[in-house]
Amino acid sequence: MLNCGSSGISTDPDGREWTGDVGIHSKFVSLEQSNNTFILSNSHGTSIDRDPYKTARIFHSQFTYRFRVSPGQKFIRFYFNPSTYHDNFDMSKAFFTVTTGPFTLLSNFSIGSKSLVKEFCVNVIQDQTMNITFTPSINASYAFINGIEIVSMPTSLYYSQFGDKGVPLVGHYSQFHIQNNSALEMIYRLNVGGHSISPINDSGKLFRKWLNDTDFFLASNVSPISNGAIQINYTSIPPYTAPKEVYQTARTSEDNKRYNLTWRLPVDSGFKYLVRLHFCKIQPEVKQRSNKGFRISIRNKTVEISADVITWSGGQGIPEYRDYVVMIPNKKSNGKTPLFIELRPNANSSSDYSDATLNGLELFKLNNSDANLAAPNPLKSPAPQPPPHKNSKSGTKSVIFIEATVGVISAIFLLGLTIIWRRMRTKSIKSETPPILQALGRRFTLQEIKTATNNFDRNLIIGKGGFGHVLRGHIDHEHTPVAIKVLGRTSRQGFREFQTEVEMLSKLRHPHLVSLIGYCNDERVMIIVYELMAHGALHDHLYNTDNPPLSWKQRLEICIGAARGILYLHEGEEHAIIHRDVKTSNILLDQNWVPKVSDFGISRLGPTRLSMSHVTTDVKGTFGYIDPEYFWTSHLTVKSDVYGFGVVLFEVLCARPAVDMGFRL
Repeated sequence: MLNCGSSGISTDPDGREWTGDVGIHSKFVSLEQSNNTFILSNSHGTSIDRDPYKTARIFHSQFTYRFRVSPGQKFIRFYFNPSTYHDNFDMSKAFFTVTTGPFTLLSNFSIGSKSLVKEFCVNVIQDQTMNITFTPSINASYAFINGIEIVSMPTSLYYSQFGDKGVPLVGHYSQFHIQNNSALEMIYRLNVGGHSISPINDSGKLFRKWLNDTDFFLASNVSPISNGAIQINYTSIPPYTAPKEVYQTARTSEDNKRYNLTWRLPVDSGFKYLVRLHFCKIQPEVKQRSNKGFRISIRNKTVEISADVITWSGGQGIPEYRDYVVMIPNKKSNGKTPLFIELRPNANSSSDYSDATLNGLELFKLNNSDANLAAPNPLKSPAPQPPPHKNSKSGTKSVIFIEATVGVISAIFLLGLTIIWRRMRTKSIKSETPPILQALGRRFTLQEIKTATNNFDRNLIIGKGGFGHVLRGHIDHEHTPVAIKVLGRTSRQGFREFQTEVEMLSKLRHPHLVSLIGYCNDERVMIIVYELMAHGALHDHLYNTDNPPLSWKQRLEICIGAARGILYLHEGEEHAIIHRDVKTSNILLDQNWVPKVSDFGISRLGPTRLSMSHVTTDVKGTFGYIDPEYFWTSHLTVKSDVYGFGVVLFEVLCARPAVDMGFRL
């Protein structure tokens, strides 16, 4: 237990001893490295007046701690307190990377404004020194650390044991082994239905902290249960697996067996996660096995059809756990992805339910193939800040004067070039853009689109299709969020579809049709700019998704709204407009869950009210939604859209795709 920035040995309120890393005889830090760091104590005061949060070591360059440890599996815990230790060091603005061995534990990491502890699991081989390296990020001024704790853990506590069958991989008929050459990051450790448990009260002297699950549990009308009098018998698992307080409390559907138990856990996308569920029957009246059990679903995939705690453990008061590994696909977007864990009572009849129960939950992130545990979209580092003790006032003034002079000259030069370039581009755009488009909507230049999308940053992609990609962007000095559809060079849609959509949307205005903001037809690219639909497509909320299921009321309102949008198209004053591609991925949902029909690239004017009942045209649309009569006769009518909408209704009702490509007769 290393108290960074402190000397000697100190004792915290829990009675644990912390060893300082300051001094010429420190065995953790070389003297050369120590001279290149700052040692600061919190003279400004802090809400955490205990070791190791009161002092810190700050680095302006790469710095390595070296620990001689016994071989085996270890916990590594980093303690961070972003307090203002000195006027020149605002810890909340520090960005840095932390590595040990081949593993990147944190990358371009910023602590923010609150103290926290980051916990990792690694395996140390025979006769190995554990090196932990802190590296300030490029353009960042420093890194810092308050405390480092290394604790030996029992073999195979979270790692696979030699010869065992492995952990079920969710959504696959295979097992996954967590090998010794893996690293894990603890994301959540929850005492379900109970109070938080401090590290000193953890079992096995492993000093793990267990949090209350209230912030992650979704069903507020399900009360927790507890039985502090029950004797916990560790006959199935070792006592260090979890403290008895975890198994003496639970959440259960016993009082209201119609309710599911659901936890929402925000995680980083692009990683595998180890999910550990802790179970123990503590109700005195429950002593026999259930003939139905309960279902367990992780990320909307069933992992247990008929789970029964008594069958697993062997009796009342005997704890047991189950492990699963789940993959969270890379979403290519900023922010967290919700991981849903759901326990659902089974029923053979409307009045005969079995109860679901859970006592504890642990979630660990597993390193990817690059030995990386860091989030895929780290925060940007701040502008560089010079060390406080360097540069005299006169030198600083000279540098500022020179930089300002160069900046003014450069600005004047660039302004002249910009004016000339814009005049040339205006002429070019007018010559390239067909007259029919010049009169429709707002025309964006390619440079404006690049600015709005950070030069088509792939991390901003929010959708893909046969047309290309849809990116999230901001226009008008970042005040207006928009969706930008870029028709790729390999797109199945060409200029004709692009022109049709721009023409259609520029003329149509309805609360249930997506709104056109503008387009770009610059330098042979075809881009359409729409209003941003915050909740994406209806398709993304029905199946094969991490999103929570829609309520029946939401589904009904979405279907009614979409129907009104389609009806508006069909009731044109002169011509009916036939969408030709009505499907769940073309019904978008705004921030208030209002549905809007989108994608008019293959839309077509229908017959007038005084002409024939159909138009004859090539068959276009999406397999599974195409009207069979239109497919066979090429006669297109408004009924073709009605057929596609009928398929949409079945999808919404059943939460199943329109076509099962894996089905074979």
